[in-house]
Amino acid sequence: MPAEGGKTDMERIGLFSEMEYITVGDKYVSQFDRPFNESASKNRQILPGGSKEMSNLQAGYFDPHFVRIFEGESYVNPNQVRRRYMMEEAKKNLSKAFLPSNGEKKPCGLGSYYGTIGGPVPFFSAQSKPKEKYEPPGKNLYTNPGKKGTGYGYANITIGKQFSHSSDLYDAAKLNNKKENEEHRRLLKGTAFKLNLYPREYFDTNPYMSEKPLPPIKKVEKKETFGNPFKPSSPGKKAGGMKAGTFDPYPSHSADPYVVKLKSPSSKSAKVFHPPGGPKSRPIESIMALNVKRALNMKNYKTASVQSY
Repeated sequence: MPAEGGKTDMERIGLFSEMEYITVGDKYVSQFDRPFNESASKNRQILPGGSKEMSNLQAGYFDPHFVRIFEGESYVNPNQVRRRYMMEEAKKNLSKAFLPSNGEKKPCGLGSYYGTIGGPVPFFSAQSKPKEKYEPPGKNLYTNPGKKGTGYGYANITIGKQFSHSSDLYDAAKLNNKKENEEHRRLLKGTAFKLNLYPREYFDTNPYMSEKPLPPIKKVEKKETFGNPFKPSSPGKKAGGMKAGTFDPYPSHSADPYVVKLKSPSSKSAKVFHPPGGPKSRPIESIMALNVKRALNMKNYKTASVQSY
């Protein structure tokens, strides 16, 4: 459509004509049904002659025959070329090769200068430098030669005079104490003074003392005591299958005639008496074990001491 300026859309864009539509009138084909490479299934394809393996035969190369890099070149001996090069280099030498007059010298020990280029260094020489003659200073003033010893077991080494030896009795302290006691008793004129009026806390030493006569003593009635309970000389014997626990000896065997076994009575009153079962014993723990378990448990078994039990 023409625009406001009088130009069509094609003139305004700058195209000579509208682009053609290639797929106008073609059938719709889904993108999932299209082949990956459509041109590969049309016309003739490239058919190579198969892969070739490398071998010494000419079939492994691209060319039909072996092609040389250089054609018509002469044979060259590498050893001959090397010798010619060495001869040319030897002509450049002005004289013979330098040979030292002697082999290298090896040091003969640590700190030795044998074999070095510079030789010994005077600064590191072990020779002592010249010094002035030593003149010792004068001696100090001694009033008396020093005494030898440490003081233990040596005599006359202290500032003061040595103590003179005086004999001492073995029981001197005991004898002196005895003399003092005898002198003290000699000066005493009588016995020690004792006061009869002894101070008391209460009016009497016994606060429960009373001047009233005591009631007559009640006589305690003696109860009649019976003798000790009867105890058999030995415990009861258990039946061991031989009637050893009975009072009377086991009767002699007598041949009983064959008797027909009687039928059990039908009435309830004629039933055989079966005593009830007695109390059954059970394990009982001692009181000492209970006290130990209460005092010693899993929380204080490390800190508990033996003396606390």
